[in-house]
Amino acid sequence: MENLPQQRASTELTRPPRIGLALGGGGARGLAHILVLEVFDELGVKPSRIAGTSIGAIFGAAYAAGASAAQIRAFTEEALTNRFDLVRQIFTARSAPVQRLLNVLPLRSALLEPRALLDIILPPDIPDTFEALNIPLNIVATDVGRREPVVFDTGDLKTAIAASIAIPVVFSPVAIGDRTLADGGLVNPLPYDLLRPDCDIIVAIDVSGAASEAVIGPRPGAMTMLAQSVQIMQKRLIRERLRFDQPDIYVDVQLDRFGAFQFHKVHDILDDAQPAKADIKHKLTRILTSTPG
Repeated sequence: MENLPQQRASTELTRPPRIGLALGGGGARGLAHILVLEVFDELGVKPSRIAGTSIGAIFGAAYAAGASAAQIRAFTEEALTNRFDLVRQIFTARSAPVQRLLNVLPLRSALLEPRALLDIILPPDIPDTFEALNIPLNIVATDVGRREPVVFDTGDLKTAIAASIAIPVVFSPVAIGDRTLADGGLVNPLPYDLLRPDCDIIVAIDVSGAASEAVIGPRPGAMTMLAQSVQIMQKRLIRERLRFDQPDIYVDVQLDRFGAFQFHKVHDILDDAQPAKADIKHKLTRILTSTPG
């Protein structure tokens, strides 16, 4: 989907167009966001504002902090393969950082502590606060008690990211004041609405996927059923919003053969997302060349 911003382009701009980038939630499929950031670097443009949910918040924060797409890709590939052997560590708890992730008390409602997980998966140069970022950033979480979105753009950055990635049952919720917060994908899995009216061009990257029998299998386990249930809800929310509010560029990245927790398939996911990268680059180039400025 691509909408040339005719109405906005009709007003002469005395400055380059402001680009807003929305990075959605989708678990491991969100690794494709790295390729989107590569497009921006290859075109020599930067978004004026980024909005992210769940894994989109992680990569959005890294890019907003000033890391290049190449640096983010190198760190992510190392973190998920050679450097940390993430899956093995999580399930064997052989290292100190991972031991802090695991909740050992029987009455705890989740397996992992999201804030501790960030020590493994976030690049080391991420600042502590939103105010220290190079690019303004919005991060979405869900207030479970009030059943409403919470949007962060100031204050403690890593706590906001931890709240945004806290998938219920998988991660412990994050408490901030009197709020109990969980995964932002429960209320706004693709937060491009937060980029209006500050931006002239809105780019939205949907990695929520679609239900796939190849991923589910004939006898799905509990984690697979949980992931698929969240996926169905997220896709429905995105489709409903698209009916009445469409971004200038919307790309639904086709990675349906991958499950939400298959982070160990990082190289396969990045390979399969290459067509989406080409699509995004073509659409963004077309809009930029058609917009005065």
